[in-house]
Amino acid sequence: MLSIQRAANGFARSTLRQTPQTRFNGPLTNAIRIQQRGFASHTKSTLPQAIYRSLQKPNARSVQVRFATTTLQPPKKERSRIVHYTYRALASIGLIVAFGGACVIAFFIYDASTYRDEADSFDIPVSEYALNPRRGGPKNLPIAEFFVDDDDSAGMKEQKHKEKLVILGTGWASVALLKQLNAGDYHVTVVCPSNHFLFTPMLPSATVGTLEFRSLVEPVRKIVKKVKGHFLKASAVDVDFSEKLLEVQSTGPLGENENFYVPYDKLVIGVGSITNPHGVKGLENCHFLKDISDARRIRNQVISNLERACLPTTPDEERRRLLSFVVSGGGPTGVEFAAELYDMLNEDLCKFYPRLLRNEISVHVIQSRGHILNTYDEALSKYAEARFVHDGIDLQTNARVKEVRADKILFSQKDSEGNVVNKELPMGFCLWSTGVSQNEFCQTLAKKMESQTNRHALETDTHLRLVGAPLGDIYCIGDASTVQNNLSDHVVTFLRTLAWEKGKDPSTMQVSYSDWRKVAKRVKTRFPQASDHLRRLDKLFEQYDKDKSGTLDFGELYTLLKQIDSKLTSLPATAQRANQQGEYLGRKFNKLAQAGPGLKINSIADGDIDEAVYKAFEYKHMGSLAYVGNSAIFEVKGMNFAGGLLAVYLWRSIYFAQSVSLRTRCLLAMDWSKRALFGRDMMNY
Repeated sequence: MLSIQRAANGFARSTLRQTPQTRFNGPLTNAIRIQQRGFASHTKSTLPQAIYRSLQKPNARSVQVRFATTTLQPPKKERSRIVHYTYRALASIGLIVAFGGACVIAFFIYDASTYRDEADSFDIPVSEYALNPRRGGPKNLPIAEFFVDDDDSAGMKEQKHKEKLVILGTGWASVALLKQLNAGDYHVTVVCPSNHFLFTPMLPSATVGTLEFRSLVEPVRKIVKKVKGHFLKASAVDVDFSEKLLEVQSTGPLGENENFYVPYDKLVIGVGSITNPHGVKGLENCHFLKDISDARRIRNQVISNLERACLPTTPDEERRRLLSFVVSGGGPTGVEFAAELYDMLNEDLCKFYPRLLRNEISVHVIQSRGHILNTYDEALSKYAEARFVHDGIDLQTNARVKEVRADKILFSQKDSEGNVVNKELPMGFCLWSTGVSQNEFCQTLAKKMESQTNRHALETDTHLRLVGAPLGDIYCIGDASTVQNNLSDHVVTFLRTLAWEKGKDPSTMQVSYSDWRKVAKRVKTRFPQASDHLRRLDKLFEQYDKDKSGTLDFGELYTLLKQIDSKLTSLPATAQRANQQGEYLGRKFNKLAQAGPGLKINSIADGDIDEAVYKAFEYKHMGSLAYVGNSAIFEVKGMNFAGGLLAVYLWRSIYFAQSVSLRTRCLLAMDWSKRALFGRDMMNY
């Protein structure tokens, strides 16, 4: 009789069956007789529960159970770790290759479906007025009331006779407006000499080959098509307010200039701006950075200078002049271009050009203020300056350019003692990036309206309506505009409204604290940018109540609002502000379209409809960022951050997410990968 221990070992080595009599054909069979006596000393887990229960019966003297085990096999040898991981790696590679092959095959199948053998054409009706526009207006020019694609689809036909919305420009503001509009609410026409949208924040990267030009542009017709609109490649020339006609100029079939009118019910001006010349002579010797064509010219000039510097006939002095690159303006555009230029010269120059060029290259930044990036926090500005000094970029602060010549730049600079010293700097390339100014079209409009006194941009009210134009007809957004901050000029309006509610004379009425709260609420509604300066109403009331009478008279209230006026600053001319204005105007136009039938039924055509339908525009600063040469700086909601490559990847990620389409995102990713693998393309064409 085998012991319980041997039986347990047998259980662990073989497969158990709880059948009383079980026979196997294996060569080894063990019969075990287990007596009831002494079984209680072993645990239940040793044998199956069925056997244990049978042994506990009072009349059971003994139980005979047969267990059979199959032939014992020798243990298999385990594979080594190297073989195991090699097998898994090969399996993974196989799956990747199979998946990649399937994707390639699927792509070729899709690509084959995009080719068409048969022409996709059919007869469509075209209005006679679209082919032969009637003439009229002050200059008796053709009036484009209808277009040849008005009947292209059912959706185009439906909006052919709707309210005409004409948008000038294809920049950040205009594109944001187009993307926000509800398709079918308006008969939309976009007029611009450029048929693409440009992602301007990354434009300095295209000047040195870090990004390709096509990675920064998006076809505007693709965007216009989503709102069933029309696009005209032309330039705005003038506006006739009385007849609501926009005069535009385009290039005819033989290269001649052709002028014609485009009628409008609502006109949106988003034509951007030009670089401020500041009255400096010789700017024809400078480059500007506003469009993709400017980036192409800059790239060609930089490479051309490098090639000419390599010629054996180029003297030493001339070579150093050719390799002297000057940036006039220490704002974001100038700083980022200087950083991108230095990166290209430092990382790719020596791979293809003689090393002597690297030793003789110089990059200079001329800034009229005491620091570069003066609109940023002081700590970030100093970080950028320290980074430039570390990279060997020459900073000339407190300097003003007097003249730009073909081979040198003349400027004056204050020394440490406050004395003005005249200097000159040899240069082979100069970028002019010093603020914004009105373009020719905006200057033409400003001359028509006495209320337009700003030299840098067209002034609008807080609903983005052009000041001096018929109310609700013309709007202005983007760099072409600036929002008026004239609280004190509206004090009479605020008091007159309050006096009308109380039945008093505005000129003699005393404003109590409760009345002041009502006035402040109206000020915040009309001028949202003043909200930050109207937080402590009790402190302001107490401060300007000079006679301590507990009330404010007309003079005291005027002084209070005048002081707030002085604290309000103009909105920055950035893509961020333009994008917010475009989105705001798009939402407002959607609301106006929804309210249109009700206004028409009630015969409401005059008055401040914009204010009745939608709130005033409020700019919300989301932060600022800039690239400063293999590092970046951030200013987001009062928090500052600056760093190296990690900050650069964050800077790229933000602009990658803000890109206008999936197409441009893919192109940006491929350009950054190409730069890392193969370097920048040092070619001009």
